[in-house]
Amino acid sequence: MDKLINDFSFGLFFWQFIILLVIVFVLGKFAWKPIVNALEAREEGITDALAAAENAKREMANLKADNEKLLAEARIERDALLKEAREIKEKMIADAKSEGEAMGEKMIAQAKATIESEKATAILELKNQVSSISIEIAEKLLKTQLADKDAQSQLVGKMLEDVKLN
Repeated sequence: MDKLINDFSFGLFFWQFIILLVIVFVLGKFAWKPIVNALEAREEGITDALAAAENAKREMANLKADNEKLLAEARIERDALLKEAREIKEKMIADAKSEGEAMGEKMIAQAKATIESEKATAILELKNQVSSISIEIAEKLLKTQLADKDAQSQLVGKMLEDVKLN
């Protein structure tokens, strides 16, 4: 360390300082602005992506709320159908007792088949509506975010699997 201090040369220090100033000037003139611009563009892209993700999250929440509302309406309709079916069943049982037990069993079986058919139709219709809405939302989101058709197909398939109703 003492040797470095004793061998210190002001001429060499001066030229090194000048070279450093030239390098800083050249970097500031030609490299610094593109680097800063690239960082700003990246920051803006990230901000836009976060905003788009937040919008997608809100839309998915709205879709989920709509789906839950549709499910609640379907449940209410199902309950009404079941209540109506129970009333029909009770009436049929009362009539069947007067006509005979064989005729009553036949009517009950027909009523249950009708209920199941209407229930299956209602569930199928609800699934079709939910999948249609999901596809529309996914399509709007993916048009802006995905250019690759394979990636878009995989994402839509995954979203449809998540929304399946049993």
